[in-house]
Amino acid sequence: MNGPALHERPSPSASASWRIALPHSAAAVPVARALVRTALAELSHGADRDTAELLTAELVANAVEHTTGDAPIELVVELLPTGCQVEVHDADPVPPGNLTLPVDIEPDPWQEHGRGLLLIRTLSSSCGHRPTESGKAVWFRLPTVPPQRRPV
Repeated sequence: MNGPALHERPSPSASASWRIALPHSAAAVPVARALVRTALAELSHGADRDTAELLTAELVANAVEHTTGDAPIELVVELLPTGCQVEVHDADPVPPGNLTLPVDIEPDPWQEHGRGLLLIRTLSSSCGHRPTESGKAVWFRLPTVPPQRRPV
C-alpha cells in the first residue's frame, strides 16, 4: 500500500458524489465498475479509471462473497480535488480480512482467490474500513493523475 490504512470517515469536502444500492449478487460487480467509469469520465476526473474499476470490482465482489443475506450493497463514489474515494457498504460488521494488516504469506499462485485485498492495499493511495450503523464500509482512495501522465 502506498499510504496509511486507517479506520476513518470520508472527507466532507467532496466535489461530487454518487450513491447507489446494488443487488447482493455477482451482477452488482459490472454495474459498480460502470458507475465508477462513468463518474470519472463524465467529469474528466484525473484518477486512474482502470485502477478505480479494478479495485471497485474487488470490493463489491468481496461484499457479495463474504456477507450473507440479501441486503443490498451500497456503492459510494466521491470525486475529491485530490483524487477519488470509493466505498462499499454491506450489512456485515466484521472487518475485511487483512485489508489493513498485511500478512507475510504470499498468495498461492494456483488459487483463484486471495489477491483482492492485496491489490487494494498495493494499488490505492490509502484504504481502510469503518463501522456503520448497519454493518461496515470498506474504502480506498486513488490520487489524481497529472494531465501529462494520463493515457490519451
